[in-house]
Order: sequence, then structure tokens, then C-alpha cells
Amino acid sequence: MISLVPTYIHERKQWPGYRYDATAILPSLERVTLARGRLFGILEAIGLDEKQEHDVAALTEELVKSSAIEGERLNPESVRSSVARRLGVERGGLASSDHYVDGLVEMTLDAAHRYDLPLTENRLFRWHAALFPTGRNAYGPVSVGQWRTDEEGPMVVASQKRGREIVHFVAPHSDRVAHEMSQFLAWVEDKNEESLILKAGIAHLWFETIHPLDDGNGRIGRNIMDLLLARADQRSHRPYSMASQILAHRSDYYDMLEATQKGNLDYTAWLNWYLMILHMTLDAATETVSQAIGRAQFWQAAKDVPLNDRQRKAVSRMLMGWEGRMTNRKYASLCNCSTATATRDLNDLVDKSILRPDGAGGRSTGYELVKPDSI
Repeated sequence: MISLVPTYIHERKQWPGYRYDATAILPSLERVTLARGRLFGILEAIGLDEKQEHDVAALTEELVKSSAIEGERLNPESVRSSVARRLGVERGGLASSDHYVDGLVEMTLDAAHRYDLPLTENRLFRWHAALFPTGRNAYGPVSVGQWRTDEEGPMVVASQKRGREIVHFVAPHSDRVAHEMSQFLAWVEDKNEESLILKAGIAHLWFETIHPLDDGNGRIGRNIMDLLLARADQRSHRPYSMASQILAHRSDYYDMLEATQKGNLDYTAWLNWYLMILHMTLDAATETVSQAIGRAQFWQAAKDVPLNDRQRKAVSRMLMGWEGRMTNRKYASLCNCSTATATRDLNDLVDKSILRPDGAGGRSTGYELVKPDSI
């Protein structure tokens, strides 16, 4: 008699049960906890305007990169405009956005701002409808606001690699989806994991395993993860974007999903990988906020120094992380002015202790910013 060995975790008798080695993931969890503390501590040092700008930037990055994971390119300016409008941040010259981008923003903010509300079937369906306002994707109609039916065959989870499709796993049959999601949603709202940070990683894996919707499972799965992280943070604003780091490690992400799907319901490796990505995300966010604080301190120190529009533009670009030295030629190109004007502006910035020359002399002279306490 031939024994059929389960191919995927959802075929195992113990599913949806899972386990992990708490001792093995403790160091990763501790690093994440410390990184969260550093980020939230430094956020307290910036003003309301800077915090709102950071929220706009983090949300924009989350939406653009989350869509990029699925192979979809969004216009960053359109996304930024929609986010800024939705958050009530006044920005001059906002670009127009469309209903699709607005739907993405609404779904993301619903998870961030209303993290304390239960995750329900109807809420997931509203997110799904926001993702596909026309009821279509790039390939045709999408069954919106309902569980998938598998009318066109089983749900295969795949990605593109070097121009060819890589199948990672096959999701449960659609006949099981309603029951599977009922179990999942009950687990999300139950008090079963001491750490909401770990619960967010488990929830993402669990939802992706079921893949309950016709399309958009990746983005909604990451939105569920973000909702649970917001519960862990107890913050309605989003100071970091995991999608950016997942996109940077997209191949590893799919490899880890596949390995866990073909495993034995031990989530230790998955959780360690997830915590590594979260730690990298928090470190990147901390660096971004630190840079924002540095820019704010610079402009505060230079508030009484008269600068023309060209000089302000050049200094702003240098504060944002100009690659290499600022030179006469680069200044002229950036500010669309003559080299003679660039020379006068740069010399004036040196006289006002905003810039200092690097000592090379002549046309090859480079300039760097002076620290705020020296202005």
C-alpha cells in the first residue's frame, strides 16, 4: 500500500497548528525590540510637521514597494499626493491621483489608523474592493469581495525569475477557503501569542498559505501583517515600511515561503527570516528619521542666513544625501545657471559658513556642508 506524503503544510493533519523554537528566535526578537525602541525614541525628538512628512514618505514607500513585489509599477508622485491628501498634509502642487491609487491608500490607512478594530471577512472584502475598483486586473475580470472559486483551475502561487515562472506552492482547494478563513480570522482576534510582533509574521504566512482571494493576496497579506504590527506598536501612524526590505530580498522571500509551505509546520526558520527583515526595516527607518532631524537642525541654525533660491535648492539637495562633492559644474547643472553665477553663489555660501571648500583649489574645488553648530 502506497503512503501519500503531504506536499504542503495545509495538507497535513495537524494544520493549521504550528510550532516554533522560542529559544532559537529569542535573539532575533530581542534585536527587533531594541530597534523599535530606538526608532520610537528618536521619533519623539522631531516636531509634528516632520513627523507628518515622515508618515507620508513611509506610507508612499510601503505602497510603491508592495506593488512592486507583485510586479506592478506605481507612480510615486501620484501615490505621495493621495497619501498627503488623505493625511491632511498641506503640500503645494500636489500631483493628481486615480481611483486605484486612492483605493490602495484607503486600504493601507484603514489597517494603520483602525488597527484596534476586528479583522473580519467584510473588512477583508472591503480591502479587496479597494484594490480592484473596476473589478479587473491587467489580465481580465477579478472576483471582487468574495472568496476565490478556482473555476479556472487551482490557485498556484508563483513568481517570475529571469523571465520564467517559478511555482512555489499550490494553495488549498477553494471548497476549503471559507472554513480556513473562519479559523484564521478567529485566531487573529484571539489572545494566543504573547508577542504581537511574532503574531504578525505568523499571520502573513498563514494568510498566504490559504491565498483566499482571486488576486491581491500578497498586498492584503502584507496589510494584515501591518495591522498586527500597528497593534504591537500601539501607534496609528506608520513610521516604517517592511515592503521596501521585502522587495530588496524578494527572491529570498519567495524561497522562504516555498520552503515553509513544503515543511513540517515548524515556523522557526520563517520567523527568524521575518524578524531579520523587520530589524533591517527598523534600522533603515531610524537612519531616515535621524537624517530628517539633522536637516531640521541645520535649517534651524541657518534660519537667519539670507540665501537665494538657487543656494537653498543646492543646500537642500546636499542635505538629502548628495553623491560626491558639490562642485562649480554640479552646482551650475543643478541650478540651471552659468558657471560664473555658480562661483559667486558658492563663494557666498562659504563666506556665510554654510559650506567649506575641501582645499583642492581652482576648478576642481569641492564643497561640503558645515555642521549646524558651526553656522
